[in-house]
Amino acid sequence: MALSSNQQSESERLWTRSFISLTISAFLLFLNLHMLLSTFSSYVKNEFAASDLQVSLVTSVFAGAAILTRFLAAGLLRKMSPNVLLLVGLVIAATATVLNSVAGSVEALLLVRAVYGIGFGIGSTLLPTFASRIIPIRRMGEGIGYFGLSSSLAMSIGPMIGLNVMREYGFTPLTLIGMTAVLMMFPLLLLTRAFPPIRPAKPTEKPHHSSHQLQGEGRSKAKQRPAFNRGLVFPALLNMILAITYSGLLSFIALFGEFVHLEQVGLFFLFNAVTIVLIRPVSGRIFDTKGHAAVLIPAALLVIASMLVLSFTTTLPLLVLSALLYGLGFGAIQPTLQAWMLRISKPEQYGAANSMFYNSMDFGVAVGAVLLGAIASRTDYAVMYRYSAGFMGMFLLCYLGVQLVKQTRRSKHKAHINDTSSIDTPSSS
Repeated sequence: MALSSNQQSESERLWTRSFISLTISAFLLFLNLHMLLSTFSSYVKNEFAASDLQVSLVTSVFAGAAILTRFLAAGLLRKMSPNVLLLVGLVIAATATVLNSVAGSVEALLLVRAVYGIGFGIGSTLLPTFASRIIPIRRMGEGIGYFGLSSSLAMSIGPMIGLNVMREYGFTPLTLIGMTAVLMMFPLLLLTRAFPPIRPAKPTEKPHHSSHQLQGEGRSKAKQRPAFNRGLVFPALLNMILAITYSGLLSFIALFGEFVHLEQVGLFFLFNAVTIVLIRPVSGRIFDTKGHAAVLIPAALLVIASMLVLSFTTTLPLLVLSALLYGLGFGAIQPTLQAWMLRISKPEQYGAANSMFYNSMDFGVAVGAVLLGAIASRTDYAVMYRYSAGFMGMFLLCYLGVQLVKQTRRSKHKAHINDTSSIDTPSSS
């Protein structure tokens, strides 16, 4: 009995060596992404005299390639080991990172960004999939929350590092630092044996026709739950809208700093990171006890306030205030949406839910870069951030509208049940 108890305790451990390695690796991968993504706008504009539309394409091409790669990942996994596929993806990402500095034209840079998107798409799909396979089922929400903190921190710290390195040393040293961040993942993953034992399914295997599975689930094939969970669509849509506002920060805040003559605009991401770290555990507990409405509504208002403050910013204190507000809002919304998507999914759907979460984020970044870039080219960066506030207003209206419709349907259904019950109940004489 003692051995069984120890084994059970071991199986419930979250902070294993593999989980820590995968979490740090995810941080390094996203750090590589956001260090460079935040600097591309000023680099492309100054190096190639590019238009705002061309600047936005640098972001959108990468995101489009990452999204397409995630859709193709399932087919690739049937043909090769997931462990090998991850290593190949990381090699592609590291190589493309350093090639950014030798691209001699906007067209060549777009090609390199597309190749990088392939490598990043593979890495950002398999790392959370590996993590979800080693997190104890009972602690899945907690584990995914901590794992997701790695990308949130990278999204906040990366731009600050990238902008400072770019200003002090230039773009080429920045690409070398970015490549180093990816290369650090190889010994981390290999020496700690962070890869879980995942075996790709053989073409001859037909797991859906297994009589054992049908008996265990106690249902026929006709009644099996479809692989695609339609409930994921709405939170993914909200995540995409949120990502549009983040895209405006990633793609254009360096240019906005030049526009309003603020040299320390990179501090936005530092103060943003502080509030993200503070709010994430709090928002998670609120979500667990009171549901997503208690988090999403006030957090959306905070993001709206942040974008409005930023649009009127001409001094460092206003920039810091905007960053603090955005960190509180973004840091609460993003993990809540991911936890919401996981909560309405079965364990075997976690991979699809995570993939859809990251795809919606990348799609929002791509759409936001093009859309906000077009707005900035016709107006200015301050007006562009007011449009970002408008997108978060749309986020809030969509959420409230859907919640109102659901509540109305529940009320009608409850009234119908009460009416039916009163009819069926015989009156007392």
